[in-house]
Amino acid sequence: QVQLVESGGGLVQPGGSLRLSCVASGFTFKGYAMNWYRQGIGKEREWVAGISSSGGRTNYADSVKGRFTISRDNAKNTVYLQMNSLKPEDTAVYYCNKPSDYWGQGTQVTVSS
Repeated sequence: QVQLVESGGGLVQPGGSLRLSCVASGFTFKGYAMNWYRQGIGKEREWVAGISSSGGRTNYADSVKGRFTISRDNAKNTVYLQMNSLKPEDTAVYYCNKPSDYWGQGTQVTVSS
């Protein structure tokens, strides 16, 4: 079965960086696009970034464009989200997604002084 396991979240100060990882199993990872979403407390789930199966194309929400980078290593069945210049409004649970409709358990990112 499809499994997605996120890691790398934590507490970071504004302006800091984190790299999230999502290890996938149960499907041919290299054949699928992948996404990152996030959900803050009291907010709806928000799409953050997407990457094509080969990694050749990436797309970002306007709110993170220029600060976040999605990448993947198909040999490791892993998709990453490098988050730089973090802001308090980036605080959320971040979820890895395989369209459609598979989700990881989420990893908490808290940006606070």
